[in-house]
Amino acid sequence: MNDVKPEATYLHGFSPVEQARLMKQARLAESTIFSNIDYTGARRVLEVGSGVGAQTEILLRRFPDIHVTCVDLNEAQLEAAQQNLAKMPWCQGRYTLLQADATNLPFSPREFDAAFLCWVLEHVPSPARVINEVRRVLAPGSPVYITEVMNSSFLLDPYSPNVWRYWMAFNDFQYDSGGDPFIGAKLGNLLLAGGYRDVATEIKTFYFDNREPARRKTMIAFWEELLLSAADQLLEAGRVTQDVVDGMRRELNDVQNDPNAVFFYSFVQARATVY
Repeated sequence: MNDVKPEATYLHGFSPVEQARLMKQARLAESTIFSNIDYTGARRVLEVGSGVGAQTEILLRRFPDIHVTCVDLNEAQLEAAQQNLAKMPWCQGRYTLLQADATNLPFSPREFDAAFLCWVLEHVPSPARVINEVRRVLAPGSPVYITEVMNSSFLLDPYSPNVWRYWMAFNDFQYDSGGDPFIGAKLGNLLLAGGYRDVATEIKTFYFDNREPARRKTMIAFWEELLLSAADQLLEAGRVTQDVVDGMRRELNDVQNDPNAVFFYSFVQARATVY
């Protein structure tokens, strides 16, 4: 697969505020993301795009027999991961942090017996190359779990036109910057083309209405943080105006306090095996 996109831009940035948001996001989504992930029998897990260690902590907590080798391209994220994981006694001696390019991993073939990728491929210009490299360093029989966005699934009710304009600009900017905000639906094809077997996908959903008003309020408040993490870049690039940003914030506040609000967002988790 030949990609002609430029080097991807991480639209959320690397500020301390964004790093804290990633930790919050991992905890908020943990029960949904990890409900069917099973690394029983694995010992050497490769985490690609480990960021600030938010998912690493969950992996180490849930699977006490594993050691996680974390790979990320950004030095600031790795420094944050070191600080975050050092605070958690159950993580000590069970992880390695490495700065490396996921399309050219510094490992020998068959060095790991499992892999984990979460919210990573949406940000890389060559996801097929990453998937191929991960397969190269996995031993036969290794499971890989990949969790990815499917941003066309987002729905907020009552209808909020500024949120919608901002969301479309958000996705267009990510795509034009070398990423793919719709890659979740493509995971099956990518894994098959990469030589994986037993490829399975599951649609996972955040769906909150009057049945869970407290969780709905929490999710909408978090979603505002997620959207605002890209505001400076979108404004600088001329993709949105300040009026749209301000309108988006007003609408999210209104929906958050609406007694009949609905929040809906789906994403995709794939599982496959290396042979």
